[in-house]
Amino acid sequence: MEPNHKRSGYVFNIQQFSVHDGPGIRTIVFLKGCPLRCRWCSNPESQASKPELAYNQNKCIGIAACGRCLNACPHNALRQGEADKPVVLRDVCKQCFSCAGACPTTALHTFGQLMSIDDILEVVEQDNVFFSRSGGGLTLSGGEPLMQPDFAVELLQAAKRRRINTTMETSGYADWQTLEKACHYLNTLIYDIKCLDSGRHCEQTRLANDIILENFVRLTAAFPNLPILVRTPVIPGFNDSEEDITAIINFIKGRPNVGYELLPYHRLGQQKYEYLGKEYPLGNLTLREEQFERLNTVKSALDNPCLSKVTY
Repeated sequence: MEPNHKRSGYVFNIQQFSVHDGPGIRTIVFLKGCPLRCRWCSNPESQASKPELAYNQNKCIGIAACGRCLNACPHNALRQGEADKPVVLRDVCKQCFSCAGACPTTALHTFGQLMSIDDILEVVEQDNVFFSRSGGGLTLSGGEPLMQPDFAVELLQAAKRRRINTTMETSGYADWQTLEKACHYLNTLIYDIKCLDSGRHCEQTRLANDIILENFVRLTAAFPNLPILVRTPVIPGFNDSEEDITAIINFIKGRPNVGYELLPYHRLGQQKYEYLGKEYPLGNLTLREEQFERLNTVKSALDNPCLSKVTY
């Protein structure tokens, strides 16, 4: 049976007690699906719209001691590999997850599950006491949450009915009508602007940035009272120059209720690429701390008083 796209959606994680993605203490609901393919993405399990098979070889106890996955797979998508560990044949796998269901150590597991709005909000409301004391609430993230448009809007609307403070993190690459609907149920919006150069943006994310920038302009005009925090992940060799950061600040300055934040590049999600049978695109790339601090200095010099202070 196909899911009711308004009342249920694909979630790959619910993270409680976050203090970095909206005001106060928050519970982040991560939705599956993203139109972009950012080369530095720290959540590769967010990109596909449906659940995916993941394999952490370090948790596998070996075929000799177990071997249940080989027997469970109806498509012969696993074979014996080195060190008595199974190998997933990704081109054969049908994502039926029979092997994950049979795995006693969760070495084989799924990224993503179908959840209803009520199930999600039941988890979120476990932290109501922390929300009320800190001004926190629900943050909807991804992936790109608006890749599940009906579900994302319905979830935000249901949260507001329960008087839950709401924030959404978005890449901005979404249908304007959907973004507009979502903003009616938001207390805060976090909006990624990675680079103003459309060609370089396309090289690094697979898509041009025209829709992202157009949506931002329309957004600030339509919702002047909505606090918006623009974020730029600083990626070495892509957008780590003073010119890049200055261009973004000049684009967003003067708009009401807009703040700006730089995020340092990291490789914390690299291992998840291995779990999905993928290669991490940026290898051992690193961001020098002094370079990031220099860009923050440039930002501090430029964004006052041009940008409003959206603070948490």
